[in-house]
Amino acid sequence: MEATEIRRTVEIEDRHWWFRERRTILARELRELRRLGPPGRALDIGAAGGGNTRVLVGHGWDALVADFSQTAVDLARERGLQAIHADARNLPLPDGHFDLVLAFDVLEHIQEDDLAVREIFRVLRPGGTALITVPCDMALWSAHDVASGHVRRYTRDGLRSVLMREGLAIERMWSWNVLLRPVVARRRKHTSGSDVTEAPPLVNMALAAVIAAERYLPVRSLPGVSLIARTHRPSSG
Repeated sequence: MEATEIRRTVEIEDRHWWFRERRTILARELRELRRLGPPGRALDIGAAGGGNTRVLVGHGWDALVADFSQTAVDLARERGLQAIHADARNLPLPDGHFDLVLAFDVLEHIQEDDLAVREIFRVLRPGGTALITVPCDMALWSAHDVASGHVRRYTRDGLRSVLMREGLAIERMWSWNVLLRPVVARRRKHTSGSDVTEAPPLVNMALAAVIAAERYLPVRSLPGVSLIARTHRPSSG
């Protein structure tokens, strides 16, 4: 992700409907993990300034940002977060060190996504959890993907294959941003760059309400704009 895109993300993410709902999803997953034990060490790969990392810290995790962009590292540190410059394909971190790894919208930026997943597996302790999100469906490929530095969008089978091949066990995988997929598809046919922009307040509120409805509707198996996977490193791995 380019420095300008990272700065734009940091500028709008506290208000933007998409980022806010994704943080809600993360908080829900963290509450579920809390039932399994107290918070421990967490790694947020490709954190783009640390919006999700702040959620980790707020839930008691000892969290570290690892990002390939020095801009992202600097912004995370300005926010009071621990952060290091690192390549997701070769993390300068010890084996089995983390109880939780986040890779939110990271793998689609990396040609050798298998190497990044291998590193997630390596730095997780046996039994540790990895939460991973990616954009889905090449039918939605557009100028937005090019501007965002994507090299692919995933199918369920494609994501499942790379995660399992590198040793991660998938607990569940679901679609996200399902209800707004038609709107996204139409918009991206006409976009000339990234659509990570700030919406007018009323539009932002309306979009937030629509995507929040997915928490209660049986739509997770339907085609969406993103895929979310909750995985773990098997205790015997």
